[in-house]
Amino acid sequence: ALCTHPEVKAVSFVGSCHVGEHVYKLASEHGKRAQCMMGAKNHAVIMPDASKEQSLNALVGAGFGAAGQRCMATSVAVLVGAAKDWIPDIVEKARSLQVNAGTEAGADLGPVISAQAKQRIESLIDKSVKEGAKVELDGRNPKIPGYPKGNFIAPTVISGVKPEHEVYRTEVFGPVLQVVTVDTLDEAIAVINA
Repeated sequence: ALCTHPEVKAVSFVGSCHVGEHVYKLASEHGKRAQCMMGAKNHAVIMPDASKEQSLNALVGAGFGAAGQRCMATSVAVLVGAAKDWIPDIVEKARSLQVNAGTEAGADLGPVISAQAKQRIESLIDKSVKEGAKVELDGRNPKIPGYPKGNFIAPTVISGVKPEHEVYRTEVFGPVLQVVTVDTLDEAIAVINA
């Protein structure tokens, strides 16, 4: 309706590439300006001299809050130098999060938006393993008491991710934190800029 309504002069969209391409085409066909920001991959660079506890808390909160289903979710941690040794600490922080229905007391993250989203996210995790990455914390198929058919995925941490991996190239939009390791800040910047 917004893309075709005669009084709407411009459309701004944030979301998936598939929907963004549709919105852009439809809005343009109806003479509207269109701005579409699609397929986000937000990176966080962690330097080895960073405040470890503060960095881990921020990373886990940004990666798994709202079950990773927000435009500003941090989906890629770029660990520089000795910060690569923090992977077990990231896993432990992520493991401590409580997965449950969002209406339940103490829930840190709830389900993903649909069964289709759950299946898509799980297939990206599966593919990452086939492409050579390592699932450090596997959040597939958690058992949530009282919700046996819920669309839950617990926090998942994948290390050894490379820019050519599908999980890296695709907006996961779920509670999946990918870990890339590099030796220098310049390399981290190059990874992000690419």
